[in-house]
Amino acid sequence: MLVRVLSFTVLAVGMVGAAKAQSIPDKPLFTIAGKPVSAAEFIYLYRKNHQNKPATVTEADIKEYLQLFINFKLKVAEAQAQGLDTTQAFVKEFATYRDELKKPFLARADELDKLTREAYQRLTEEVKAAHILITVSPEASPADTLEAFQRIVNLHQRILAGEDFEGLARQFSEEPNAQNTGGQLGYFTALQMVFPFEDAAYKLQVGEVSKPVRTRFGYHLIKVYDRQPARGEVEVSHILLRGTDLTTRNKIFEVYDQWKAGRQWEDLCREYSEDASTRESGGKLRPFGVGALASIPEFERVAFGLREPGEVSDPFSSAVGWHLVRLEKKIAMPPYSELEASLKRRVARDERLQISKTANLARRKREAGFAESANASQLFTIFMDTLLVAGKWVEPKQLDRGSQVIFTIGKQQATLAQLARFVQRQQRPSTLSPQGAFQVLYDMFVEEKLDDYEDDELMASNPEYRNLLTEYREGILLFSIMEREVWNKASADTAGQRSYYEANQSRYTAGERVEARLLATADDTYRQAIKEKIKRGDTLKADELRALKVAQALRGYARGESKPVDQVPWVAGLHETEANNLFYLVEVTRLLPAGSKSFNEARAAVIADYQDACEKQWIAQLQKKYPVQVNKKVQKFVVRELIQKP
Repeated sequence: MLVRVLSFTVLAVGMVGAAKAQSIPDKPLFTIAGKPVSAAEFIYLYRKNHQNKPATVTEADIKEYLQLFINFKLKVAEAQAQGLDTTQAFVKEFATYRDELKKPFLARADELDKLTREAYQRLTEEVKAAHILITVSPEASPADTLEAFQRIVNLHQRILAGEDFEGLARQFSEEPNAQNTGGQLGYFTALQMVFPFEDAAYKLQVGEVSKPVRTRFGYHLIKVYDRQPARGEVEVSHILLRGTDLTTRNKIFEVYDQWKAGRQWEDLCREYSEDASTRESGGKLRPFGVGALASIPEFERVAFGLREPGEVSDPFSSAVGWHLVRLEKKIAMPPYSELEASLKRRVARDERLQISKTANLARRKREAGFAESANASQLFTIFMDTLLVAGKWVEPKQLDRGSQVIFTIGKQQATLAQLARFVQRQQRPSTLSPQGAFQVLYDMFVEEKLDDYEDDELMASNPEYRNLLTEYREGILLFSIMEREVWNKASADTAGQRSYYEANQSRYTAGERVEARLLATADDTYRQAIKEKIKRGDTLKADELRALKVAQALRGYARGESKPVDQVPWVAGLHETEANNLFYLVEVTRLLPAGSKSFNEARAAVIADYQDACEKQWIAQLQKKYPVQVNKKVQKFVVRELIQKP
């Protein structure tokens, strides 16, 4: 069943007992069709998946888990035999996991720690700034890039000569809203802007203007207007009326007057707020920090301006509509020790680490022994074709290019044939020149090969990374093979389900039940209309059923299965009740005596049990197909190791 599957997939990234597992000789605990599975891998996974279980471990527990682990490996072996590890979907999904996993491992510990502490320090301070943007894409041609740079340099010189920053922003900035805002961004803090922008802003003094700053959006000039201690986060509730016309304004003031007269906030929210996602919960929003609602600056300003929990703002408007805001609580900035782990994960995946990675690319090449062949540039002439910028380049077939090496990384060689396949796969229509488009693709190819080299090095030198990567890889394969061989087959096999039900009918029983159908609406007037129609014996039309929030067909219910059914008398007839903020009609037809459930009543449970039975049958077939040999001596060692305290 799925519960067992998930015990071997990666639901958490942690290393319980990893150091101890590393000290165990890498001996095979068992083999499947001659392929070894190490004792270290088993011990690592056992400890990881039992970290919150009682400390007492018995030999029987370990043997039971070993059988589950062997079954898991059998399924993975079958997935590989069926080629599921070569499909495009698998390759893409696994590459995504691998790239994310590698980031913290590739970052030097001191570098990651330094960037994390820097991010925390910046989170303790807010910066108020404005900017001027001249857009240019990262893939732009050298000529376009130079033209954009010259424009931003010219604006920088005009600002240094005394011209007004906001005036120039309104006139020349290519940010969509700059004409209205003068480039003003309000207050922000770390991890809210792209890193080069953040980095430049935090290094400026109040009143200072930056030199041109390049980001993926283009070139910026940044002016800092203020710096202040961070205000943490606020949690607020709100009432929203959409629209900015006079009628909406008058209505929000009427609501405000009702609150001042003593009406409950929650009642007003439920009755008037047009934010459907929060009105039933008193308008409560998730906590947010400065800059999180930059698109609605008025809302953010008012929310942070409230001082005491329970305080309600005066009515105010924004681009969204008219608002009332009530302060629930203010949340101070937690200490570094509380944020360190989560902040490190964010930093490890943030652009700042990628920029650091780019800055270290030369070091990576040097350490990996990257060397480009002397004749590489001559070999690259086959790519200088206008078909490349159209995204339609095809490698010429008249020459065998497989043995022509273009560069080496360590002992690994990259050939022209590999590059050609990469270019053919990755090319896209481009506005660049053929030379520019090829350079982008070539850089991507070099990085991919460096990544592969580092991956191999990590796999060889870092058991923690190797274990995690194996878990992800086999977890994806396990899900794919179970979906193909068990879940989908069993779910679609109606005849097999019915046959299983008939053979095991005694397992599907219930106590006293009632046969009923449920209809519900949020409008009590509509409920009464539906009730009268049913009483007359009329059939409800399709559009009438669609208008209901709940329209369930006739079926059996046991006690505890349905709140509305439990609330009405279990006697034949049409009953009314309220539940889950809805008005219900419960039409009871008859009482059902205790006994066997029908196939339709039991079908959900039957499918689950039938899937389990199909899985057991399939595992028996796999055991015959892939012989398993357990090393009893290593098994005894594993038992002793796990029974001892980690």
